[in-house]
Amino acid sequence: MDRRKFIVAGLAGTAAGCGRARSSWRFFTMEEARTLEAACAHIIPEDQDAGAVRAGVVVFIDRQLTGFYKPLRKVYREGLAAMGSGFADLPPAAQLDKLRQMERDPASKPFFDMLVAHTMQGYYGDPRHGGNRDRVSWKMLGVASPPIRGRA
Repeated sequence: MDRRKFIVAGLAGTAAGCGRARSSWRFFTMEEARTLEAACAHIIPEDQDAGAVRAGVVVFIDRQLTGFYKPLRKVYREGLAAMGSGFADLPPAAQLDKLRQMERDPASKPFFDMLVAHTMQGYYGDPRHGGNRDRVSWKMLGVASPPIRGRA
């Protein structure tokens, strides 16, 4: 390939990339992240204290799916797809009904239980893993920040 063709090909690739919306998610699509955020908002809702959304639980799960939770990627893709692409746009009462159905359904209960566990981990865990933004759960519980790590 000569220099001119190389430059033209590079510019064409750059122009094509400019048309796409950039995502800050490492694993999730924008729609999956919206769906997951809506579900997590019901698992740990906001009241006088921050809930799962403000604590960044979806960021935690997203980061973990590129690392330690990598074997669970397919489970998340299928579980979120089963919730429906319009889940985040449903009224809150309909979202809650859908989550209750998942909790009772033997086929979707394993995903639901895992989602609850990961939401709790992201909410109460160490902020260095992506969740518990601004140490909101630790402040709520009165936990020293940062807690002692290691052998102390």
